[in-house]
Amino acid sequence: MNNQTNPDSILSSKRHTLAHLLAAAVLELYPEAKPTIGPAVDNGFYYDFEFPADKRPTDSDLKDIEKKMRKLLPSWKEMSGKEVTEKEARDLFAGNPYKLELINEIISKKEPVTLYTAGKFADLCRGGHMESPAKEIAADSFKLSRLAGAYWRGEEKNIMLTRIYGLAFNDKTELDAYLTQLEEAAKRDHKKLGKELDLFTFSELVGSGLPLWTPNGMIMREILDGFVWELRAKYGYQKVEIPHITKKDLYEKSGHWDKFKDELFKITTREGHVFAMKPMNCPHHTQIYDRKQHSYKELPQRYANTTMVYRDEQSGELAGLSRVRCITQDDAHVFCRHGQVKEEMLKVWDIITSFYNAVGFTLTPRLSLHDPEHMEKYLGTEKVWLEAEQSLREMTVEKGVTAIEAKGEAAFYGPKVDFMAKDSLGREWQVATIQLDMNLPERFDLSCINEKSEKERIVMIHAAIMGSIERYMSILIEHYGGNFPLWLAPVQVKVIPVGEAHIEAAKKVHESLRGAFVRSELDDSDHGFGKKIRNAKTARIPYTIIIGDKDLAAGKVTLESRDKGQIGQLTTEEILRKFVEEIKERK
Repeated sequence: MNNQTNPDSILSSKRHTLAHLLAAAVLELYPEAKPTIGPAVDNGFYYDFEFPADKRPTDSDLKDIEKKMRKLLPSWKEMSGKEVTEKEARDLFAGNPYKLELINEIISKKEPVTLYTAGKFADLCRGGHMESPAKEIAADSFKLSRLAGAYWRGEEKNIMLTRIYGLAFNDKTELDAYLTQLEEAAKRDHKKLGKELDLFTFSELVGSGLPLWTPNGMIMREILDGFVWELRAKYGYQKVEIPHITKKDLYEKSGHWDKFKDELFKITTREGHVFAMKPMNCPHHTQIYDRKQHSYKELPQRYANTTMVYRDEQSGELAGLSRVRCITQDDAHVFCRHGQVKEEMLKVWDIITSFYNAVGFTLTPRLSLHDPEHMEKYLGTEKVWLEAEQSLREMTVEKGVTAIEAKGEAAFYGPKVDFMAKDSLGREWQVATIQLDMNLPERFDLSCINEKSEKERIVMIHAAIMGSIERYMSILIEHYGGNFPLWLAPVQVKVIPVGEAHIEAAKKVHESLRGAFVRSELDDSDHGFGKKIRNAKTARIPYTIIIGDKDLAAGKVTLESRDKGQIGQLTTEEILRKFVEEIKERK
């Protein structure tokens, strides 16, 4: 039943088994509850229930449910599955409309109806459990974590269920380590730090999912975007610009309308024309390429622009900067010949590596491929997809890396290389993407004139380095815990005079720094020296320059590092040289 040679499979089976155990415990404590579905997920499991309105559990009840799970576990000596008839399944779940709906689906697909039983609890399930839960699952390796609302089958028109989440690992040590990570993540929550560091804000009048960027936040956004442009400039990328609204005709031709029309913000003009707030940029860039007939000598054409796109995300899905309704994309598209694909994608790969090296991320590539059993989900033919995917494989071989292959994870118009990165807390994020697209050039009839004076179909490469500046900022804020390196910090140094007699000297130092384009702030407020120092530390400013009597006498200043403590007395010129080197190298 289980692939015992695969540790991930074993852990997934444990988590799935614990979802069943959760359902059994809930039914013991809440006999009127109706269990629905309960899968294993990353870091644990969940199960959705319908409870009577007056008997829904609260967070304070999770301990009792968890205690009941541990009490039941020793009796789950064996978990066995068997195929049953449709009638047997319907009789068992006669009072549960959710299970009956699932049975209907199973029967309609002509699949076997299987039940899995442990202790006194039987559930409708395809399998993937531990055979001897009492022996194979440590009682202290799991914990119920939280409650949430969830629509049945994820559809808003359906009833809202109660979802109970649990965490589960191989043993208590792993569980405790993850709980510690969660505590640290809570301290680093970008929504909390973003407010403390005055990087962004939200307004109920503007709307949820629509962040407003403060001066400090804009400094960081522009530094990151400027870094991307600096790297792209080496490879001949050119800036373009596109409008924020577009006739729906563009997306109908590209294929995006049929797939995403329900997720778009739509506008109807006074004349009855339908426009959409652009949800992506690639179709627009095809039109810039198609403004004239290109010769093969002009290829590759590399277009890029940093611009916002808009998607009608549901309110319950919005989360700080991680999931928003306006997304700033650093989007680039390369239009090239088939023989130029590998070279162009390798250039993008080099840009991505340089960009993420600056923040200490080690990248792991993942090939996101199509699902050959469901070609209806994708544009183009099987032949085109296989050719595109082979190009991506050859690129990873040339880079000397082994890429994980994820079937079914491709974009609907082409396969891609997703780059996965682990942050300082060990959490994995999908960051940059390179996508190979042979379908949009076909749909828009994009070509070049080749050496034989014939039209030749071209290829399109989608290249997003940050992907979404909002989401990347949320990752960076939590990765650094707000302690940004000098090159990225909105305020790089705080100049603090010890007393009133030192203010004039402090002003001169501050002006020298600003004249050298160092982002300096002068604290000449009426606060006491101690409070000024505390304020600088709270703001997580990388460096503090202190000027007191001894400094004036020496013609120097005292430099302190947020990360390394006191550095000592230096001249302003020495500090500038140090800062310039540190910023240039993006240490």
